[in-house]
Amino acid sequence: MTFGPRDQRRPANIPAAHTRILHRHAHADLPVAVSGEGPYVIDNRGNRYLDASGGAAVSCLGYSDPEIIAAIQHQAAGLAYAHSSFFTNEAMEQLGDLMVAGAPAGLDRVYLVSGGSEAVESALKMARQYFVEIGQLDRRHFIARRQSYHGNTLGALAVGGNEPRRAAFQPVMAPSHHVSPCFAYRDRRDGENDGQYVARLAGELEAKILELGPETVVAFVAETVVGATSGAVPPVAGYFKRVREICDKYGILLVLDEVMCGTGRTGTLFAFEQDGIVPDLVAVAKGLAAGYQPMGAVLLSEEIFWAFYDGSGFFQHGHTFMGHATACAAAVVVQQKLQAPEMMANVRRLGDYFAGALRNAFNDHTHVGDIRGRGMFRGVELVADRATRAPFAPDRRLHARVKAAGMENGLMCYPAGGTIDGNLGDHILLAPPYIVSESQIDEIVGRLGIAIDVAVAGAKS
Repeated sequence: MTFGPRDQRRPANIPAAHTRILHRHAHADLPVAVSGEGPYVIDNRGNRYLDASGGAAVSCLGYSDPEIIAAIQHQAAGLAYAHSSFFTNEAMEQLGDLMVAGAPAGLDRVYLVSGGSEAVESALKMARQYFVEIGQLDRRHFIARRQSYHGNTLGALAVGGNEPRRAAFQPVMAPSHHVSPCFAYRDRRDGENDGQYVARLAGELEAKILELGPETVVAFVAETVVGATSGAVPPVAGYFKRVREICDKYGILLVLDEVMCGTGRTGTLFAFEQDGIVPDLVAVAKGLAAGYQPMGAVLLSEEIFWAFYDGSGFFQHGHTFMGHATACAAAVVVQQKLQAPEMMANVRRLGDYFAGALRNAFNDHTHVGDIRGRGMFRGVELVADRATRAPFAPDRRLHARVKAAGMENGLMCYPAGGTIDGNLGDHILLAPPYIVSESQIDEIVGRLGIAIDVAVAGAKS
């Protein structure tokens, strides 16, 4: 199709767009956010939206923290940015020290970027180059899990298991390999206990390693608690200990993606702390600077660092805004707040209250199949039939109806479809700011109940 001059490039039957922005959805008609107050976002018409999902598990400290805002202003007034190939900066160094101090032993170095996809992409390239540096050049395969999501860059998409997001880009993605997720509600067999389920999943992972050849595998990549793709799915007891053992057996790196579930979201600064393991590399972002600035990071082991140091000395990677001084200044204050002794205790307390409120409201709901998660990271899976766990038909778009009904009632939540296999299933991801009160949690649950009922009624009509 050939269009005329710039102002006539639109076919006559398509209305003029009211925005020059290509939004996530080209047909979007979004409210205009103008301010925030605690856990609320306020639009230009004065409507207040209680944020039950932290945006996308980002705004862990709400929208109006004066200390974070002051740190950004102070840093920008002094030095907003200096390119990391010429300078380090004080905020970057302080953030690195803070992050290592808050991490379990074994994660002793930090690589700073600007978001989650960048962090995962960096971790993948770091893992491959580590083996180049130590002379194991045949290691080229990554193994990950179906029904996972690791970001939108091509490398992160390749290891991800979110099929709808991957489909259009499959021809240009690097090959990768996937095994089953640890998704007990959907995949554990009748009569199978945790130990048997773990053994079956571990056997599948080991078989894949042997099929590819252990000497050719770089890393196993997984979200510690699966986020957007399946809805706050935690691993069963013992799963990651067995995974760690298998990786160690074959000299494979364990890369954990805690972009969504990390930075205190599950009640510990890192979600994997609750699983009794330490990865070789872990990607974090989102709550790292609590949304006040774009930030992401990879924490890595000393072994990987020294392989670079004693080898080429140069990580063949980099981003223009890595270690951005103003972003780091925001993240420093956020990390100080998250590492305060009372913060994680409060997240665990609120998380228990949240889980109880969700169970009280939805345990007997006809169309709620599962309530799951850790801390302030919870998922509600919706079903057409509780007894059989049968999902709603995808063309009913139940998740989209829940989001719309929530927004109409002043509630931000994060529903998604394709929970089971990329096509079937609907869930709602919940990740409120850590600063909410119990009464605000009650308000979230109440409004969510209304949104679910409105959405189900619409899906059935």
